Amino acid sequence: MPRPLQISDESIDLAAKALRSGELVAFPTETVYGLGADATDDDAVAKIFEAKNRPRFNPLIVHVPDIESAKRIVEFPPQTEAIATRFWPGAISFVLPRRPDSGLSLLVSAGLPTVAVRMPVHEEARKLLCAVGRPIAAPSANSSGRISPTTAQHVANDLGDRVSVILDGGPCKFGVESTVVDLSVSPPALLRPGGVTAEALEEALGHPLGKPISSPDSPKSPGMLKSHYAPTLPVRMNANAARTGEALLGFGPAPECTMNLSEIGNLTEAAANLFAHMHQLDDPRWTGIAVMPVPEIGLGRAINDRLRRAAALRD
Repeated sequence: MPRPLQISDESIDLAAKALRSGELVAFPTETVYGLGADATDDDAVAKIFEAKNRPRFNPLIVHVPDIESAKRIVEFPPQTEAIATRFWPGAISFVLPRRPDSGLSLLVSAGLPTVAVRMPVHEEARKLLCAVGRPIAAPSANSSGRISPTTAQHVANDLGDRVSVILDGGPCKFGVESTVVDLSVSPPALLRPGGVTAEALEEALGHPLGKPISSPDSPKSPGMLKSHYAPTLPVRMNANAARTGEALLGFGPAPECTMNLSEIGNLTEAAANLFAHMHQLDDPRWTGIAVMPVPEIGLGRAINDRLRRAAALRD
């Protein structure tokens, strides 16, 4: 199992060389840790699906260091540039038509004519992207369907030696994945709530977001499968108290809870703690994880989206 390496110029250079050689590298972003591969290399991208045991119909997000890099792989009309300039770098991914000359592996898009692109705000992540000099496909660095990693140790515990290099940048700031917006349709559709709220997007667009048109067998974005982000234990939402044997994940004043997302009811703090707390509570001493209600506003939408998918019945 590779030992997580503290981020430095030397470890970033090592990780960049591994990526250019077709290997997998786990690295921190402001949202969660990503499992990166050279998005132009079919074999490297295939390793992501193999390492995660990820369905091949589930597309990946491609990470770039700047807008110019994005323009080389996706169509970028003026209205897209205006919205991207407002929110990038940041915790948001845009689904756009891929350019015929993008050079991206077809596996990245899962056979779709579109691709999701993101420019992270995380300084070390962008240093790595610049050092590689190629677009990097990077879903969350965990086994498919399981709890997303917010620390380097989460990655090591889950994926182990399936990753060549694990860069350790400490805990992730936001703690939930990026918002995904489909800009290939009109009006733009929210495919996955995340670090940028729907309210902020609608204010910038000047109109409501549209409804996503996607099927479970052909999602346009990661994070759209019914069962996802799941611990090994069952999850029960909107609980006022724990049942016998359950751990209680609280929100707001809750003196009887096992752990609390935010004692003061702060949604930003709750989002940052969500996956880390679920990792800790996913323990055989409990029979399940009960979660107290979280408001369906702002970042609460992203938190509840992850909880609903974690609580969904699994095949």
